[in-house]
Amino acid sequence: MTTGSPTPAYQTPAPPPAQPRRSRLRTFLPLGLAAWLVLEIWLLTVVAGATSGLVVLLLLAAGFVLGAVVIKRAGRRAFQNLNEALQRGTASSGRGGGNGLMMLGGLFLMIPGLASDVIGLLLLLPPVQKAASGYGERKLRAAAATPGTLGDAFQQARIHRPDGKVVQGEVIRDEQ
Repeated sequence: MTTGSPTPAYQTPAPPPAQPRRSRLRTFLPLGLAAWLVLEIWLLTVVAGATSGLVVLLLLAAGFVLGAVVIKRAGRRAFQNLNEALQRGTASSGRGGGNGLMMLGGLFLMIPGLASDVIGLLLLLPPVQKAASGYGERKLRAAAATPGTLGDAFQQARIHRPDGKVVQGEVIRDEQ
C-alpha cells in the first residue's frame, strides 16, 4: 500500500550523537593507579627477596602504626587550634596549616607499600609541607580565578531568561 509520496531509494543515516571527550584525568588515573600498584608489589618482592617476608611484614605493620599515631596527633593539634581560634573569636589561628598535610602523610604511611611509606615520611618533613602547601595554594587560586570552575560554583543561583535579563530569586517550598 502506498501513501502517495514516493520514498527515496537511499537515505543517509543520521550521524551518531557527539559524545563528550574523556578528560585526561579519567583516561590516565586508572593507568596511574595500576602502575602504582605494580610498583608497590615489585618493591615488596624485591625487599622480601633481599631480606625475608617477616621483615616486610614488620615494615608494613610499623608503617601502619606510625601512620595511625601521626593522624591522631595531627587531628588533636588541629582540634586544639580550632578551639583556641574560636575562644579568641578569630576565623583562623594563623598556624597549623600543616595539619592536613600531616594527616595525608599519615594516610600514606597506613597504605600498605614501601613507596607510599616514603611519600608519607616525606610529607612529615616541614620543608616539604611548606612547598606542598604553597603549590596547592597557587593551584587553588588559579582554579578559583578561571571562569566556569571552582570560583563560579559558589555564586548565587540566577535564572537567565531568553531575552537576556537575569532574574534573581529564591525557592520557597510549601510544606503541606
